[in-house]
Amino acid sequence: MIDKYTRRKRRHLRIRKRISGTKDRPRAVVSRTLKHIYVQLVDDTSQKVLTGVSSLTPKIKKKIKNKTKTEVSIEVGKLLAEKAKKFGIENIVFDRNGYAFKGRIKALANAVREAGLKF
Repeated sequence: MIDKYTRRKRRHLRIRKRISGTKDRPRAVVSRTLKHIYVQLVDDTSQKVLTGVSSLTPKIKKKIKNKTKTEVSIEVGKLLAEKAKKFGIENIVFDRNGYAFKGRIKALANAVREAGLKF
């Protein structure tokens, strides 16, 4: 029997076959652990990370006292959109990294959309 981690990795590889980021439209890669959530904007053509935000970022860490993980994801999404706008990025490709599009991942994606990024 294949474990949950291996199934997620296979889904991720299937997704990555179809999507990639460019400088004008970077890939937003979401990664999560039991406690934290991380997002990076990646330019796959030059293989560079443009910017990244996580629940460990000092700006967010101050705001997340006594908040749920979903609320923290929303804050991370807002900050990512804010940073992307500083780089002049308006369009992104959302890479959910094999995770199901529900819960924290969905909350983060909706927060990014509401903050003005398109994908």
